[in-house]
Amino acid sequence: MNGGPQFKFSESISFIVHCENQEEIDYYWDKLSEGGDEKAQACGWLKDQYGVSWQVVPADLSEMISGPDSGKSERVMKALLQMKTKLDYNLLKRAYEGES
Repeated sequence: MNGGPQFKFSESISFIVHCENQEEIDYYWDKLSEGGDEKAQACGWLKDQYGVSWQVVPADLSEMISGPDSGKSERVMKALLQMKTKLDYNLLKRAYEGES
């Protein structure tokens, strides 16, 4: 059953794919973004070919941005917000560790 064309997908609902490494991020990003809206890709978010929103993120991202060390969290958020599309896990880890 479907509610008709007046009901569209929106960012109020999204699915999260927790990835263990960059290889998984690349795999799910490539599969889910195929045929999707390229303009709707930012900071690890994408829209698939059906207009469904997805977050393809490292499994430990929540820990990195909400951990007890605010300096680490700030560096990770700053790095994340500069990523225009798919997340670079290695860059996020380096930011977390304080490496350039």
